[in-house]
Amino acid sequence: MTSRLPDVFSPSVMQYGETIRVDDRTTILPVSRRSTRGAETAVGLFTITDGAATWTPAVDMGRIHLIGALTGLIAATLGCTAVLRRPPWPNVTIDR
Repeated sequence: MTSRLPDVFSPSVMQYGETIRVDDRTTILPVSRRSTRGAETAVGLFTITDGAATWTPAVDMGRIHLIGALTGLIAATLGCTAVLRRPPWPNVTIDR
């Protein structure tokens, strides 16, 4: 039994916006992706300058900040658990 995965770069998924003319040499072409629910998400844009195209991806800084905060929280939780279960200092006992 095989299942077919959706083609990410099919024309029905990727949508290109209207070109934006910045000056005589530069044109910008925005690219977005349509999800299965119909919402559009920015993917990036093509910048065409003097016939040479460059790709600039869209970066979701909110997602990057969330991943950083969760990583710090998990590291702090694991560190506290390790210290509470077995402290890093040696056992000091006086035997008589």
